[in-house]
Amino acid sequence: MAQPTSLIRLMEALKTLPGVGTVTAERLAYHLLRAPATEVESLAQALRDLLEQVTNCSECHTISDTNPCSICADELRDRRRILVVEKLRDVTAFEEAGWQGLYHVLLGHINPLEGVDAADLTIDELVERVREKDVEELILATNPDFEGDATALHLHRRLADLDVSVTRIARGVASGSTLEYCNAAMLSDAISGRAQMDSA
Repeated sequence: MAQPTSLIRLMEALKTLPGVGTVTAERLAYHLLRAPATEVESLAQALRDLLEQVTNCSECHTISDTNPCSICADELRDRRRILVVEKLRDVTAFEEAGWQGLYHVLLGHINPLEGVDAADLTIDELVERVREKDVEELILATNPDFEGDATALHLHRRLADLDVSVTRIARGVASGSTLEYCNAAMLSDAISGRAQMDSA
């Protein structure tokens, strides 16, 4: 039996989502087909609202329903320190960790193999932001992998002539882990990033 064209279109649209393959897309589509109309309308309205109301903050480039976003507009935040992250979701993670400064989202990392270079990121906007604002420290919180390190190195070079301290988040042995399960790179990072112990 031939499937309705609208159902096929829905399945194809669902397959574009991360982690959704053919079987999952089919299961979701048939669920929506059997779901109450109010549930389907609610989902459709949420998608419309996402398109119409969510925007990128012109200051930090995170997503928000206001511009500037609530974080950039908050005068109680430490405006002298900016945490530089790769992805939008990183902002949520650092908010949950209690970061009280500002953010700058690069919207990716440098990866020549995938055709992503510095010009594709919000690096120029970050440099301009440091020039115009009273920023004392930029904390680079790119991922601890090859692309993240390359991006951090590029940023460090771009910011070398500006009067701002550039630091990198610590990395190494995770809290609560056991040393025997750490790989050589983690242990090397832990040694090079060691800190003085506070006296009791």
